[in-house]
Amino acid sequence: QLQASGGGLVQPGGSLRLSCAASGFTFHSSSIGWFRQAPGNQREGDGCTSSSDGSTYVADSLKGRFTISRDNAKNTVYLQMNNLNPKDTAVYHCAADPLLDSCHSRPVFVYPYSGQGTLVTVSS
Repeated sequence: QLQASGGGLVQPGGSLRLSCAASGFTFHSSSIGWFRQAPGNQREGDGCTSSSDGSTYVADSLKGRFTISRDNAKNTVYLQMNNLNPKDTAVYHCAADPLLDSCHSRPVFVYPYSGQGTLVTVSS
């Protein structure tokens, strides 16, 4: 199971940190990622962290604003989002693939496990 949390309403330029708590599978050996979906838009991968070496990958369009980290002791992955703008408004989901070593070798939104997302609204 995967549970995303930490969403909410934030003003443009603000920051949020999302958390993804995982259970029911071997977290430390799984690639974990984040994707988002805004109303009327396609799913968009934000980034991920690999199981093989814990390396992280962030989509080019989000580099410099978003960072991903994982805490294997807490079975949790974080998405730190800074300098948010209204285009970042979406439901954010986390997903996991226990068989994937290099997390960005496939889109996050096709990982086999995902949970309910958390809504992020960026508005003044």
